[in-house]
Amino acid sequence: MKRKVISVSAIENYSLELVFDDGTHRLFDANPYLEFGDFKELKDPSIFATAHVFMGTVQWSNELDFAPDTLYEESKLLVF
Repeated sequence: MKRKVISVSAIENYSLELVFDDGTHRLFDANPYLEFGDFKELKDPSIFATAHVFMGTVQWSNELDFAPDTLYEESKLLVF
């Protein structure tokens, strides 16, 4: 089943707090990706902070995005 992001918050240390359409809250660490290709642009805190939901995933003002499957599979479940 393909999951969709319904809410995102960019937080310190280049992480994303995510809510998916299955109701789970997850934490995604973007740091491992920030050394590759265009993702280096996200090292700029002002760009990273522009994270927003777009078509079921996370996109930034420079139009970079992650596949929703990557965000889900590479993130950790948050339990409140």
